[in-house]
Amino acid sequence: MLLESFPVGPLQCNCSIIACPETKEAAVIDPGGDADEIVKLVKQHGLTVKYILHTHAHFDHIMGSRAVKEATGGKICLHKEDQWLYDNLAKQGQLFGFESDEPLPVDVYLEDEQELAIGKGKASVIHTPGHTPGSLCFEHSDKDNVLFAGDTLFHRSIGRTDLWGGSFEQIIQSISERLFKLDDSTRVIPGHGPDTDIWSEKRENPFLK
Repeated sequence: MLLESFPVGPLQCNCSIIACPETKEAAVIDPGGDADEIVKLVKQHGLTVKYILHTHAHFDHIMGSRAVKEATGGKICLHKEDQWLYDNLAKQGQLFGFESDEPLPVDVYLEDEQELAIGKGKASVIHTPGHTPGSLCFEHSDKDNVLFAGDTLFHRSIGRTDLWGGSFEQIIQSISERLFKLDDSTRVIPGHGPDTDIWSEKRENPFLK
């Protein structure tokens, strides 16, 4: 798997580009801004974007989606329970002092345990409500397992639950019953901040003790 992960946008959301090295088919995960840089990397690697995947619909994870869609033709993918947040992108941004374009329509509504083919690889969808009702994580299994955790699980922390639709009980349940069932060696790329892994979060995350 080809993998590029880098912070974008005003709140430094971790955007990731994953691709099959043989077919060059790709997915962009959480294009939260700096769309020009995202598209530049796509072109540098000669990739064809099949999906634009959103872990959730807070403004800092979707602000670049329209421009990336227009430049690459990738399908915008989201869980239906975050549609209301997606539709209110402009209002969300205004509350934090940022301007954003109106989003384009969602092309694909993702469901729990759905598998997305990306070239000869695949990404599995895991519904992890708590940060938002429609929060998702994406697990890519290759030689190594990688989890794109959005704002559900962070290095020694968890996502906020005091924003629209958040639930502390749900996020703890999602992490304990879904993410902590993954292989301990799974690398975790969160929505913000440094990488971690399932093994160390089971042992060191103060919210899960």
